[in-house]
Amino acid sequence: MNPQIVLAVIGAYFFLLFLISWFTSRNVSDETFFTGDRQSPWFLVAFGMIGASLSGVTFISVPGEVGNSNFYYFQVVLGYTLGYLTIAKVLLPLYYRLNLVSIYSYLEDRFGFWSYKTGAFFFILSRTLGSSLRVFLVASVLQLILFDSLGIPFWVSVLITVGLIWIYTHRGGIKTVVWTDTLQTFFMLLAVVVSIILIGNELSFEGIGEYFSKVSNDSRSQIFDWDWKSGTNFFKQFLSGAFITIVMTGLDQDMMQKNLTCKNIGEAQKNMFWFTNILVIVNFMFLALGVLLYIFAETKGISLPEKTDELFPLLATEYFSPFAGVIFVLGITAAAYSSADSTLTALTTSFCIDFLELERKYPKERQVTVRKQVHIAFTLIMFLAILIFRWINDQSVINSVFIIAGYTYGPLLGLYAFGLFTKWQVKDKAIPYLAVAAPLLAFLISENSETLLWGYKFGFEVLILNGLLMFIGMIIFRKK
Repeated sequence: MNPQIVLAVIGAYFFLLFLISWFTSRNVSDETFFTGDRQSPWFLVAFGMIGASLSGVTFISVPGEVGNSNFYYFQVVLGYTLGYLTIAKVLLPLYYRLNLVSIYSYLEDRFGFWSYKTGAFFFILSRTLGSSLRVFLVASVLQLILFDSLGIPFWVSVLITVGLIWIYTHRGGIKTVVWTDTLQTFFMLLAVVVSIILIGNELSFEGIGEYFSKVSNDSRSQIFDWDWKSGTNFFKQFLSGAFITIVMTGLDQDMMQKNLTCKNIGEAQKNMFWFTNILVIVNFMFLALGVLLYIFAETKGISLPEKTDELFPLLATEYFSPFAGVIFVLGITAAAYSSADSTLTALTTSFCIDFLELERKYPKERQVTVRKQVHIAFTLIMFLAILIFRWINDQSVINSVFIIAGYTYGPLLGLYAFGLFTKWQVKDKAIPYLAVAAPLLAFLISENSETLLWGYKFGFEVLILNGLLMFIGMIIFRKK
């Protein structure tokens, strides 16, 4: 693609983001950054959350991963529905009843100081790693199609990327993010729909029926895997999807902070219902796009890239029409920023509320300054984490994200499950040690499971094992 066209598209896109930021950050109070004044329309939150949930990982990695694991990822997506139902009926009522800004405040009320800090720490760790990995994927693509041709090194392009995110979120915070995520979701979905249509035109498909026929008849569109030993077995994937949703949305300050900007619990639950249904449909579209990309490459005799994550960018920028390439750039840019902007806001919120105790320990005139300093600090941390991933990553990013989630969100799953489903108290000072021991033990069991468990291989359900080990540890260290 022509670098000047790509640069112009990205420039116009950021102009829109800055315009939204200017409108949403006028006359804001100090509290607006964290809560959005709890006035967000539920339908706006629902639509924007789609982009934040999908991010660049779904946009690039899911279509490419079809070549490795068929439609098995859709088994995880089906599990999402159970997870979101649990969030809507169990967690959201709890958060609204307690009127929380940071959802980890619940752990202090339930168990004590160390449980609270442990929960907040594991969120910060997991979100920093997961979101940096998502941005790394998109930054690598933008580097390939734009910055390399301009002679700009990767570290400079990443610094520009995270710097731009900081600029348009540093004043309005979550209020700005709710609106920018809506714009970014729109462009991401537009890119998918346009890509599917253009592939059909290139391959001379006759009507929508041929799209369904080509995808459903392709061997890669197999959804269900019933082999119990396989890491992609249906029951493993379904349960993993449910628990991944509970921890990566329901126990995640980033995603819940958006829900908590709704006016009341009824609107927040309505948001969750519509968001769930749309998300399932959109994920299926991404998988269908993956099959169509492979069919397109095989029909045109195009050599497949070594990494599946590179398939969609390669075809969109070198083999599709210039118009399709422009739409792809818009989609990939939107995918990058829809996840990263809300993450920076949520990390800033959690650190200010959970660790600095901003509103209690700092005078009013110092609070904004401290919050801005924390916001800058997390921007720099994300920048460094992306550079580290650049050096070490060697696999499909969709797998990397879920592997990280399995080990870092497990202690949170155990903590909340114990708090919600038992009435026991626990020895609070033991919680940090349990939160470190559970992931380590889960890793050892997972790595040796084929030997220890008669050929059983762990997939994403290592998250469930991790949470269970944390839960058992808390039973052992409960107060008599």
